[in-house]
Order: sequence, then structure tokens, then C-alpha cells
Amino acid sequence: MTVRSKILITGASSGLGEGMARTFAALGRDLALCARRTDRLQALREELLAAHPDTNVSVRSLDVNDHQQVFNAFDMLRTDLGGLDRVIVNAGLGKGQPIGTGRFDVNLQTAQTNFTAALAQCEAAMKIFRHQRSGHLVVVSSMSAMRGLPRNLTTYAATKASVSARAEGIRAEMTITRTPIAVTTIHPGYIATDLSAGAAKTPMMTSTEKGVRTMVRAIERESSKAKVPAWPWVPMGFLMRHLPLRLVAR
Repeated sequence: MTVRSKILITGASSGLGEGMARTFAALGRDLALCARRTDRLQALREELLAAHPDTNVSVRSLDVNDHQQVFNAFDMLRTDLGGLDRVIVNAGLGKGQPIGTGRFDVNLQTAQTNFTAALAQCEAAMKIFRHQRSGHLVVVSSMSAMRGLPRNLTTYAATKASVSARAEGIRAEMTITRTPIAVTTIHPGYIATDLSAGAAKTPMMTSTEKGVRTMVRAIERESSKAKVPAWPWVPMGFLMRHLPLRLVAR
């Protein structure tokens, strides 16, 4: 396992991205952080530099749905840090409405952000990694990718399933071509963040600290795939794959 010292994280201004930035900074990694909310990014940068003065933290404004901006930001952040060892494709949306209820606009926004914008991020990262013939691409999927899900989760689950399949395809190519680029797919379960504050009573909800810790551990191991936290999501993943759809849908 290679120590990846220069890490780019998208969607780093809140939630899991923000948590991973704090954890990687504590491990002594240099960070390239990007998101739309630059005020939060700057505050996070100041916090990290105060706690870890030897860490290099660069931040850039990025709307992942501006695809050319994705390529430009990744290139600028690579220059800022003098290279990139790992890119974590984390930015995404969790919005959705049942199909056919008149909210195509909401579902389209989630599809564009979680699928097309994630494609742009993977393209930009892999362009860099192919050029240097090294690197670690990390794609944050979801346990929702295990099966098709009803109601507000239908589009979200579909986008995450596609994200997982794309990461596996890239991994397959790197394997058969013996290219030394690692690819990790992270499947988080229910992890508390500021975005899930209204879901405090969700069963099997894991604290932000534990959730981020298990994600970082899996990323550092460069696992091909990881369901996090392992308990209860490894057995839950098996059940989601094999139970009748009528039970999973509940």
C-alpha cells in the first residue's frame, strides 16, 4: 500500500467531505479541497492550518456541474500541491421524488450531479493519473446502490448504482492493463451529517466521527470496495442483494 500524501476531495465544505478533510489532515496529508461554498472552505482551511501547521491546504471554488471547471480546478489544485496522489469523488446530491409525480426537475438535478458530474470528476482525475502512471481514485457511492429503491430514493439509488459500475469498469481496465492506479468504491450506510439532521431517528444511523473514521480506514487500505461501517452494512448489503424486492423496498 502506497502512502498517498496529496489528496483532493470534492464536496469538502460539509458532511463527509469535511470530515474526511479533518481526518486526513490529522494523518499529515496535504489537501486540495473544493466545493461551491468558498466561505466554508476558507474557514475549514484556517481551522486545519491552525491545528496542523505543517499541512499544505489549498482550496478552490468548484461547481461540479460546470464540467470544464472540474478539469480546470483539478489541474490548478495539482499545481498548487505539486502533484496529486489521490482524488476522492465525493460531491453529490440526495434529493429525489417518486417517478411520475411531476418533479422531473428534482430528479434531473440529482442525476446530473451524481452521474454526469461524477463522470467529469473521474475523467479529470484519471487524466492526471494516466499521465503520471500512478494514483488512487476513490468514488463515494452508497448502500442505496445495492438495489432499486422506491419513492424518493429511486433516482438517487440508480445514480449510485451507476457510479459503482463505472468505478468497477475503471478498476477492471487498470487490472487487465496492469496500470498501477488503484480504484476504491466506498458504500456508506446511514452516517449522520448536517444534511441528515432531519433524519435523526433513522435506524442504524452511525455518528459522523465513526462513519468518517471507517471511510478513511478503507481508503487508506486502498480496498477495491468497502461497505462502511462494516457493521451492520456488510450483512445488510448481502440481505439487500438477495431478499425479495418487496422486503427490500420497505
